[in-house]
Amino acid sequence: MSQPVDVRHRGAYAVWVVAVLVYVLAVFHRSSLAVAGLVAAERFDISAAQLATFTMLQLLVYAAMQIPVGLLIDRFGPRRVLLTGAVTLTLAQTAFAFADTYALALVARLFVGMGDAMTFICVLRLVNSWFSPRRIPLITQLTGMFGQLGGALAAVPMTIALRELGWTKSYLIAASFGIVLSRVLVVVVRDVPGVRSARGPAMSVTRIRASLAASWEQPGTRLGFWTHFSTQFSATTLALLWGYPFFVQAEGLSDHTAGLLLTLMVGVMVVAGPVLGLVIGRHPWHRSTIVLSIVGSIVTVWTAVLAWPGEAPLWLLALLVVVAGVGGPASMIGFDLGRTSNPSDRMASATGIINQGGFIASLLLVVAIGLILDWRTPGGNDYTPSAFRWAMSFQYVLWALGVAQIWRYRLRTRRKIMAEEPEAYGRVRL
Repeated sequence: MSQPVDVRHRGAYAVWVVAVLVYVLAVFHRSSLAVAGLVAAERFDISAAQLATFTMLQLLVYAAMQIPVGLLIDRFGPRRVLLTGAVTLTLAQTAFAFADTYALALVARLFVGMGDAMTFICVLRLVNSWFSPRRIPLITQLTGMFGQLGGALAAVPMTIALRELGWTKSYLIAASFGIVLSRVLVVVVRDVPGVRSARGPAMSVTRIRASLAASWEQPGTRLGFWTHFSTQFSATTLALLWGYPFFVQAEGLSDHTAGLLLTLMVGVMVVAGPVLGLVIGRHPWHRSTIVLSIVGSIVTVWTAVLAWPGEAPLWLLALLVVVAGVGGPASMIGFDLGRTSNPSDRMASATGIINQGGFIASLLLVVAIGLILDWRTPGGNDYTPSAFRWAMSFQYVLWALGVAQIWRYRLRTRRKIMAEEPEAYGRVRL
């Protein structure tokens, strides 16, 4: 495997920019249903649980494919897998544009999740191949930061497009960007400096099992998994499906204001990403402490919103999307924990394991909210504020589990470092 090269290598930023643009497109397609949730419920005449199934299926496929995608990257290189993901997203979103039945729309969203799953890990592999180790934490956070622009484009602009152009035209225009980016990707992206497509050795079932087992055995990998699990799901659930209905139906906001709040959340993700990258680079021994502080802030503000008598004030809802938005880039700390706990030949499998965490949590929350809303508001899509408070409270179950596991594997990782590097005893604050 090629060693990471210095950031000054010619072409590094060109490769990274094109890969990030594909990631932006993937996040856009992933988030494009968020502001279309109420429209989709009317178009396909479905309940809250059925609406949640769109996102559930998409997240389920995404999470299930993380480890296989990591292995495909090891075998065929990130360029080929990234191109396959871009083409899959384009075809799936085109199918979603023309879908006129619930079943067809579900199949389209399944393939959206499949194409989405092939993007982020590829970009991380390219970052590790093209940039020097000291730059990787910052470039990784910048990748997440720019990727969130896709969520911003799926908020207000998509709301306007759906209102002015209708369902089919809006989603067709969204799909068309994939055609352009796929052509640029073919021309610009190379797996490693000097090599357009790098293939790895064929992996036997025995070797795959050994690689995954070795990655999972590392307490740092598990700490990364639970970090990703605990920080991401609140923002992801708001951005992908339930934020818009919650703000409109539970908090009485207008469509425009709800869209602006979702855009603000994406903006916070963009700003917080590089800030966290710099902080982590300077204080690597405090990563899990930073994570626990961020999760505590999210829990505190959600508690204030859900406990507020009547509709929460706009400033509090704005604060909610701000702290939830910080949780998005905070989940990237999980990848840094995995990077420093595994050798380079296990990086893809470790990254795939960690990347499952947040999406498994988001999947559980999306489904739970849909089921609870149907339980508390039987017979229609006009969900009550009380029903939303019940539904959103399910987050506490996930936070409790995630924080307990972070604390558990923080201690195990600390003990492992102390055993292997006794001189690090005074610095360890994982």
